[in-house]
Amino acid sequence: MTYFDALILGFVQGVTEFLPVSSTGHLILARDLLGLQTDHGLAVDATFHFATAFAVLLYFRKDLQKLLIGAWAFVRQKKVETDTKILLFALIVGTIPGVLLGLTLEDKIDSVFRTPTLVAWMLILGSGLFILAEYMLKKTHKHKDLTVKKGFIVGLFQALALIPGMSRSGATISGGMLLGLSREKAARFAFLLSLPIILGGGAKKLLDLGGVGMAESEWLVIGFGTVIAFLSGLACIHYLLKFLRNNTLIPFVIYRVVLACVVLTVLT
Repeated sequence: MTYFDALILGFVQGVTEFLPVSSTGHLILARDLLGLQTDHGLAVDATFHFATAFAVLLYFRKDLQKLLIGAWAFVRQKKVETDTKILLFALIVGTIPGVLLGLTLEDKIDSVFRTPTLVAWMLILGSGLFILAEYMLKKTHKHKDLTVKKGFIVGLFQALALIPGMSRSGATISGGMLLGLSREKAARFAFLLSLPIILGGGAKKLLDLGGVGMAESEWLVIGFGTVIAFLSGLACIHYLLKFLRNNTLIPFVIYRVVLACVVLTVLT
């Protein structure tokens, strides 16, 4: 893999991990359309996953610090603010569906679902979910608050992102909107909910790597791509949250449908 390959893949991973357009789908398409050579793909995927996870850690550091303090207080049977307790348990139960389904279906997903054609159709189907979420949110006269039950349901939506092309952020944001959360509130919860999955996915890929040896120059290239993924991911979180305060998901629907049509035309 060259530095140019690392630049492209790192940028694609960092931006599409958080935009509702599917990072896995875009990485598959990037490799197919651009013919990118990625030796030691597990190492690349693992380090890029950690890069985007650290972007979440840095951006939401105050929220995470508050959650950790609340969790420690709960363990010690001390008083915890209601909002903090709800968010903490919503994140815990919301993580369960993705972990269980990921461990159960991982082999089939890797062997069957990683084709450009499937990615294209999932881009279209996911767009339908976005439109439904926008329609239901428009009918909501007052935005609702997060609950533990809603956290679990949003976790079920996150599990849909196991299929390339759906988008983890898109599925979870849409799920939150369908439950009455505002776009921004749904997005913030979606990003926090993604953290355990992204970290777990990166850690598993590193374990799968085993003792595969790589030259120092190869790690330098991967490290360069990792920095790109981190910086682009951090910027994307900030600007997407700002965008969703006053805008709908429809621009992403248009992008996904156009991209799907291009893929179905060019690669099928």
